[in-house]
Amino acid sequence: MYQKAYGIIETLAPLHVGATAGEESGNLNLIFRDQFTQTGIIPGSSIRGRLRSEMRRTQGEAEANKWYGHEADTEQSNSTTESLVKFEYASIVWLPVFCPGQPIVWVTSPRLLKRYQRIAGSFIPSLQTENLPSLYTASRSLRALSIDGQHKLFFNFGFLTIESTDNLSPWFPLGEELPAVIVADDEIAMIHDMALYRQSRVALDKNEKKAKEKAFFNTEALPEETILAFPIALKEEKDGKKWQPFNQNNSDEIYLGGLESIGFGHCRLALKEV
Repeated sequence: MYQKAYGIIETLAPLHVGATAGEESGNLNLIFRDQFTQTGIIPGSSIRGRLRSEMRRTQGEAEANKWYGHEADTEQSNSTTESLVKFEYASIVWLPVFCPGQPIVWVTSPRLLKRYQRIAGSFIPSLQTENLPSLYTASRSLRALSIDGQHKLFFNFGFLTIESTDNLSPWFPLGEELPAVIVADDEIAMIHDMALYRQSRVALDKNEKKAKEKAFFNTEALPEETILAFPIALKEEKDGKKWQPFNQNNSDEIYLGGLESIGFGHCRLALKEV
């Protein structure tokens, strides 16, 4: 049997988990995305690998192998063992988007909120019984423009009309109700692409300050202050010892994904119900 738990990730810098940086002409280093909403995700393998590395550093190789499984020494080796901790992918709960006059609005969609409700609902009674907010419901802290008697937000693709205002604080994992709005599942992908952090990069010649031939490439990343959630399953340990990935703490600031050397990947990760 498995004990359920979950994790919350808040990005403190742009987060890139996806294609690695290359030097191919016109290469766009895309992030991993959910197949239905086309919004960014962090694969469970990325979270597991980072926590394994942290435990190996603070508690030793034996402890890391115990909780995350023994890795194969070679491709032909059969020495792998089952991990006592299982991670699923982290999906977006709230995504910050630039909005003229705000300047930031956090957006989500019913499908993303449903997954968060499945992940955390059994631990948060108010969330378990909460009905999903209606489309185009805004948080109480959002101050939208009043145009012709209607409250509207202006995004780069046009105006979005606010249908109602409600208390959305139960849907914010970090407790603070931010300026936010619920959009449709078929709209979140377009807004998500508008919100992504993008950076054009170039590889320079080692001896001169000039670009190499065919060395221009682009990178995209989830913006800072994105909030994500992921489920965890903990297999019962025979000796009764608790899983402590951060050496006595259940939260810490870590780096996830790639491009850490240029400031990407800084996150705050909190483990709940562990």
